[in-house]
Amino acid sequence: MSIEINHLSFSYRGSKTKVLDDITLSFPRGHFVGLAGPSGCGKTTLARCLNGLIPHFYPGEMVGDVIIDGWNTQEHAAHELAQKVGLVFQNPENQLVAPNVEREIAFGPENLGVPRQEIRRRVEDLIRLIRLEEIRDKAPFELSGGEQQRVAIAATLALQPEVLVLDEPTSNLDPLSAFEVLQLLHRLNRENQLTVILIEHRLELVAPLAQELVILDGGCVVAGGPTREVLMDDKVADVGVSIPKIVQLVKQLNHPRLQAVCPLSVDSTVKAILEELEK
Repeated sequence: MSIEINHLSFSYRGSKTKVLDDITLSFPRGHFVGLAGPSGCGKTTLARCLNGLIPHFYPGEMVGDVIIDGWNTQEHAAHELAQKVGLVFQNPENQLVAPNVEREIAFGPENLGVPRQEIRRRVEDLIRLIRLEEIRDKAPFELSGGEQQRVAIAATLALQPEVLVLDEPTSNLDPLSAFEVLQLLHRLNRENQLTVILIEHRLELVAPLAQELVILDGGCVVAGGPTREVLMDDKVADVGVSIPKIVQLVKQLNHPRLQAVCPLSVDSTVKAILEELEK
């Protein structure tokens, strides 16, 4: 399922400021896309546009189109779009409402009138897929931040969207929990061909996973394309994005062949340096 964003601009009701300004992007099916930029650049607003919360729940002036699998988001209700594009919020507590994990996963399909047997199948599949067996009977408030985030992802996937959008899901997590959540997303993308659009400020964690990276600033796209090319672009650092230290090292070494491959993890950098030394 493809996503097409065509000359999208948006300003919230009561404001003349464009939070998004003439954005044109496309995301092919099955890609893992990182979305980054300084605070206030429009990342969350763009996420809301992708699943219809804008313009259906957040009023304002919207110009341009967001096309999800041939559907214009302005012409379809949010509950319809939620079955195509799932959105996981920055704070999972804001979307966990049921008394335990099992009921949380079942909540969305129940509200859409999915048959009981099908709901049960989805719940069991997701508990197994996301490895929630040990916490299936626990209440959301008993869970750690990482566990809450995994449950929020499972509850969103229960609607069987083909695209999962996540708004800074690791911002309140410790490094280990953040790593585990991102590895889960990578596994879902790789094994289930789930399109993942991840808003994330920890680019050192995202860079090895994302095939593409989009950088926003002031509501505009300042860079977009393959992750390596974007991170090597000098103007990306100028907008206040924290470039991964391993990429900074590669740039400082100023070695043509290392810069050409731009390894995005410590292991791949060490491997590339050793290969150069052996030549």
